[in-house]
Order: sequence, then structure tokens, then C-alpha cells
Amino acid sequence: MPSDAEKRAALASRIRAKTFTPTPGVFDMISARIADAAGFAAIYMTGYGTVASHLGLPDAGIATYRDMLGRAETIARGTNTPLIADGDTGYGGLLNLHHTVRGYEDAGVCAIQLEDQEFPKKCGHTPGKRVVAFKEAVRRIQVAVEARRNPNFLIIARTDARAPLGPEEAFRRAAAFDKAGADIIFVEALEGIGEIERLKDVTGKPLLINNLEGGKTPILPPARLSELGYVIGLHPCLGFLAAGQAMRSVFAHLAAKGTSLGDTTPLHDFGRFSEMMGFPEVWAFDKKWAED
Repeated sequence: MPSDAEKRAALASRIRAKTFTPTPGVFDMISARIADAAGFAAIYMTGYGTVASHLGLPDAGIATYRDMLGRAETIARGTNTPLIADGDTGYGGLLNLHHTVRGYEDAGVCAIQLEDQEFPKKCGHTPGKRVVAFKEAVRRIQVAVEARRNPNFLIIARTDARAPLGPEEAFRRAAAFDKAGADIIFVEALEGIGEIERLKDVTGKPLLINNLEGGKTPILPPARLSELGYVIGLHPCLGFLAAGQAMRSVFAHLAAKGTSLGDTTPLHDFGRFSEMMGFPEVWAFDKKWAED
């Protein structure tokens, strides 16, 4: 398994070269192992999916720093692919945010996403979002940049100002986050192709776009996004939406029929699933140390 330094260097080099990077959302170790084996250059610990999977609750500021840090570390240590992780608002004031950045870096994360919402935050494509004042938003990024120890540990600066304050304020914050030293700029929930295209004129930094299936932002082809300066195309919900629909289907059949016989939902091969989760190593260990 590559070291933290190797994974960070690989991701940072790719981002600085502005190589477009499709990035799936993972939310537990099953989704992380599947994504890890798929050949992605990066994976993303989605806040929505992680809170839903861990607590069965909405992504609304309910999960704690320790909740999220523990899951980020488990995913980072259990996969070979560089991990980008949702750090929400930093879980408190500026001192808390400083601690969060250090904690995520120590946990093996390669890039942290930090946003300008008020606490408790909301999922980016849901209503009721409120953002902190402009100066406070910029200070968060300045503190994050100062807090990191390794320059290859990337700071993703996200603004949620588009929904509550409009596109002009969102773009103003994006430009300020650039000057504050962020490595990647993320304007959440852009509405319309025009807004997606305009962001490149606001900042020369690499851009991130949230390709949320069913969300507010149109999903454009990778080639077009790359032309516009986007280097990360997040698909944070794709995995759990697919898994959720599949489970709903098989469980409904089982509830109605009392058996899995006759269900046509595609299933992962059990043997290959067991291999993915590491059972061959357990069997080899047991065989080596079996009593005569």
C-alpha cells in the first residue's frame, strides 16, 4: 500500500497539472473497497452518505468531528487510492477548524473540503442553508492553509453562498478563497451552464464541480468541464443511490415472496465479494497455524 506522502504527491501532481479526475463518493468500507478496485485516481468521503450510513440521519450538522474523523481514517488506511474528505465547517470556530485540518492530515486524508456555512450545516443541494459573513469565510481558508504541515495536503475551499445570497456573492467568495491560498475552488450548487462556465473567469485555480444526480447543477461531459478548468468531477451520491435502489428492490421481493428465488436484481458474486473483503488472508492464516 502506498504511503500517505506518496498518495498526497500523486493527487497533488494530478491537480496541479489540471488533469480531470472523476471522483466517486464512498461512505463505508464496502463502497470504499469497490471504488478502490475500480482504478480511480481519487475517492471522496461524502458527508451525506457517511452520516446516513453511520447514523441513519440527515447531513445537517449532527455528526461530530470524531464521527467523521474516525470514518475518514478507516477509509484512508484501508484503501490505496488518495482520499478527499468532507470536513464540513471545521466543526466549530477557527481553533476547531485548525484542529480538524491537523486531524484529517494525520488520519491519512489527502485533501480536505471546508465550507462557509453556518453551524449546523446542511447538505449543499437542500434548502435552508445559511453562510457565515464574508470575512469569517475567508479566515477559515487562511487558517486551514496555515494549519496543514504538508503542502501536498490540499485545501478545497467551498462556498454555499449561491443559494442564499446569489451567484455574485458566491463568485466573490471564490475569488477571495483563491487569494487566501486554497488549492481548489468549489462553488456548490451552481445553477445553469452559464454559471458553470463563468467560474473560470473568477479564479485561475483548479475547480471542483459537484455532479449530484438529481441535484441543482447540470452534469456536463468531462471534456467540457476540463476545458472550463474543472479538475475534479464529484459524484458523491451515485454509489449510495445505486446501492439503495438495489436493496429496496431485493428486500421488497423478499418481503413479498418470502424468498430470493425469482428476483432479477443483479447481485455481486459472493466469492469475489469475500475476496475483496480479505477473507483469503484469513484462510491462509488459519491454514498456517492450524493444529496438527
